[in-house]
Amino acid sequence: MSDVDFKQALADAGIPTTDAGLRQAWEAEVSAQGSKLSNTSAYSPFWRVVTALVTKPVLWILDFFVATVLPNFFVKTAVDSWLDMLAWAVNVERKGATKAQGVLLFTRTAPGGAMEVPARTVVQSAAINGHIYQLVTTTPGLFTDGLMQLQIPVEAIETGSGFNLAPGYYAILPEPLPGIAQVVNADGWLTTPGADPEPNEDLRLRTRNQFSAVNQWHTDAVYRAMISAFPGVSPDGVYFQHGAPRGPGSANAFVLFEADVPAAAFLEQINAHIRDSGNHGHGDDLLVMVMPETQHDVSIQIWPRAYLTAEQLQALEEGVAQFIRAAFRESSTSDYQPTRTHPQSRFSFSRLGEELHQQFAGIESLDFANVDIVSELNIPRIRSLQVHLHD
Repeated sequence: MSDVDFKQALADAGIPTTDAGLRQAWEAEVSAQGSKLSNTSAYSPFWRVVTALVTKPVLWILDFFVATVLPNFFVKTAVDSWLDMLAWAVNVERKGATKAQGVLLFTRTAPGGAMEVPARTVVQSAAINGHIYQLVTTTPGLFTDGLMQLQIPVEAIETGSGFNLAPGYYAILPEPLPGIAQVVNADGWLTTPGADPEPNEDLRLRTRNQFSAVNQWHTDAVYRAMISAFPGVSPDGVYFQHGAPRGPGSANAFVLFEADVPAAAFLEQINAHIRDSGNHGHGDDLLVMVMPETQHDVSIQIWPRAYLTAEQLQALEEGVAQFIRAAFRESSTSDYQPTRTHPQSRFSFSRLGEELHQQFAGIESLDFANVDIVSELNIPRIRSLQVHLHD
């Protein structure tokens, strides 16, 4: 429902909502009260002041009522603290921001002797659309004699989902460490995903879901409410597979994460909450898993505009690669906002081409070697990506 609908509802109730309508109602009321004033001309200073003193405050109140108060009475249109109160009424609270936590793999140059990587060592990503993400080690990392590689716990320097980057993105030491040859975030590096303060749309979905979840049966809505209460899990990112995939009473819940998939330990926490802590229905066997993936080789040819310099061509190549990877959920929407892959949908490369043209003015023409990807209960991922720039 829009502001126009609320304003029309007031008008249908006989409440004037415009300056002309209020003036007319005011003049009619003055006349009905037996006013002896005869100089009601628009050129009368006295009458203009009196009318303005009445109509202006009423318009202010009506505008506030129509634009703020009425919309925030309903879950569909409420925002911010108003939505928080409506959610609280059904025992739902907005999820706060969290820091990404995980482990990085450090490799040193020689195996001999002991070596320590200090706590608070900074590791960062390359720039993604101007954003650089940094992690810091939370404990000292000790290489024992003969050990070449070591996993060291890290956390993001700030809260937010943008730090949930795919494997390989964190590989830069802004201050080189003597004896360290390489650092990288390997597969399964993320133990706890970072999260932004829950946006209004996600809180709205969880609040709506709660109306279905408040019952005595463990329906999809009940399990969706429990799973989406964990950080980094969106209520519209939980998909159910029914049909007793593991026998009578069994079902699977597949979770789609915004960017990188967290380590198995994070899913174990969710499953422990449901399966081991008694938060499941009698006879239910619900198993929470990561959304299955399909791997794809993506190739694009780009004809850049002739006036681009060598530096601009390199930036274009890197930017296009990052944009495509963002479409396949290797980074969050805090960097690029392409149309992203989804389960049970068609991913259009022609749409992706349109968005690349809109994002990068240096592209004269482009051509994907791929056809559309039609997903079932799975999510497409990039196995390899090739960006070719033509001279």
